[in-house]
Amino acid sequence: MKLLFELSGEHPTLPVAELECVGRVTDLRRQVAVADCPDPDAAARLALTHVVMEYIGECAPSLEAFRDLLREASITAPGTFAGRVRKMDGADTEESRVSIERVIGSMIRGRVALKNPETEYRAILSEDRCYFGRVLLRPDRRAFECRNPMRRPFFHPGVIMPMMARALVNISLVSEGELLCDPFCGTGGILLEAQAVGAVGVGSDFDPMMVAGCRRNLPHADLMLADATALPLISNSTGAVVTDLPYGQSVRIRAPDIDRLYAGAFDETRRILMPGRRAVVVTHRDVSGAARDYMEILQIHRQRVHKSLTRHVLVLKKRE
Repeated sequence: MKLLFELSGEHPTLPVAELECVGRVTDLRRQVAVADCPDPDAAARLALTHVVMEYIGECAPSLEAFRDLLREASITAPGTFAGRVRKMDGADTEESRVSIERVIGSMIRGRVALKNPETEYRAILSEDRCYFGRVLLRPDRRAFECRNPMRRPFFHPGVIMPMMARALVNISLVSEGELLCDPFCGTGGILLEAQAVGAVGVGSDFDPMMVAGCRRNLPHADLMLADATALPLISNSTGAVVTDLPYGQSVRIRAPDIDRLYAGAFDETRRILMPGRRAVVVTHRDVSGAARDYMEILQIHRQRVHKSLTRHVLVLKKRE
């Protein structure tokens, strides 16, 4: 099924990368993407998407072209409906949202209900295109707030927030029932999001305090007190690895220094991953040179957290 996605503007590249877990992107504009998706319901797992729609069509961002689109689509709403319009920054049009909403209300057959409509149709103007679709779902972003690290039994500063953790899990392409490993599991935020999408999470940490705290947050998870460079897992057994590599003076590590820890962790990640599968690794500095010695680099994303911290997200693939 062809779907239309209204994407979050919180990051320039991660929302598009995340879509790969539900389908193949065929068209892209600022905060808008079109993708072929075999299972539309799977889009509910997305973290960096605001609205998921059935794709109806697209046109130039003008009233005349939009009227032609709706005339050709010849839509009859099954019950009450509403038309909404979103103009992204930089949309190449002078048309107002109100004028486009009026066209939707006048050219779709049915009864308009601005409050609690049974069906919502949505036009998105971005760059040189106007996309139009029928709303299927809005991923539940409120659920991430319920899993806020401050609300968990065990908290430690510097953790990745749930929405970002879910996006990383999705970018790993892990499927329901598959094993996802976080070898530096910390408080367990990545494992929580892995569980939420139906994956089987297994975590390890070299710090006993972290393992004990993580067990408070995930009482039924498979957790290990283990060195990330020598994990007690079978080779080629893991469907995905997602982890936030440690940094800072207070980090407890077994390796002689942080660079050798990273190298050993990349080597061990390659060993436990199934051939052709992904590791998504977050670091505080660019370690792509070291990662390239062990796996193929598919993507690099950067996220500025504050003036002294920029996260680097490496998407790696084990060569087949």
